[in-house]
Amino acid sequence: MAIDHFAINAVDRSAEQQGKGASRRLRKQNLVPAIIYGGGEEPTAISIKINELVKSLEYEAFFSQILTITTDKGDEQQVVIKDLQRHPAKGFPMHADFQRIVKGQKINMHVPLHFAGREEAPGTKAGGILSTLVSDVEIVCLPSQLPEYLEIDVSGMEIGDLFRLSDIKLPEGVIIFDLDMEDAHDRTVVNMQPPTVEEVDEDADEVDAADVPATEQSADGEVKEDKDAE
Repeated sequence: MAIDHFAINAVDRSAEQQGKGASRRLRKQNLVPAIIYGGGEEPTAISIKINELVKSLEYEAFFSQILTITTDKGDEQQVVIKDLQRHPAKGFPMHADFQRIVKGQKINMHVPLHFAGREEAPGTKAGGILSTLVSDVEIVCLPSQLPEYLEIDVSGMEIGDLFRLSDIKLPEGVIIFDLDMEDAHDRTVVNMQPPTVEEVDEDADEVDAADVPATEQSADGEVKEDKDAE
C-alpha cells in the first residue's frame, strides 16, 4: 500500500499565544491551535489555518499516514496525528496533537479496516448479513512500513463464518498490538449472520371476512358503514 505524505503549513506560537484565552483568540482568527511533541525534543506549539486542516481531514488516510508540517520559520517535521478535538455540536476542529516521527523507531497507530468482496460473498447472496464489529485496529510498525489501511477479503464468507484479528493479512513488518500482548485477545472483526426472519404469531385470532362490516362510498367520496351490518 503506497504511503502518501500530507503537507501542512503552520505558524509557531509564542508563549503569549498559548493558554485557553489565547486559543480562543486564535480560533476567532480561523486558526486551530496544535502541538507537536515526542522524538526526544521539547513540545512545539503551532497554529494551522482551519480551512487547510479541514480539507486534509476529508481524507481517511490523514489519520493513518505520515504528515509533513512546515512552520513559518522554515522548520520541517514529519509527524502523525495522535489526537483531534472537535467542537461537540458543530464538529469543526478545535485542537490537534501531533507526534514526531523518529527514523528507525516503531510507532503505534490506529489504521482503518476495509472490507472487500461484500456483494460477492456466498453468505450475502443467500440473504445473510455481514456484520462488521471493528472499524480500525492498533498496529505497531516502523514509519516507513505504515499502511494506509488493512484490507479484509470477505468474498468467500458463508453464513456463520467469521474473521478474527489473527486472520488479517498484514504487510511486512506490521503487527497488531492486541495480538502482541501477553494477554492477547483475538477479537472477532466481522461475521456473516443468518438472514433475519420475521416471526409470525400462529396463535393470533383470524378474522373472518363475514365479521367485517361492509362499507359503501357516497358520491362525494365519504365512506359510510352498512347500517344493516350492525
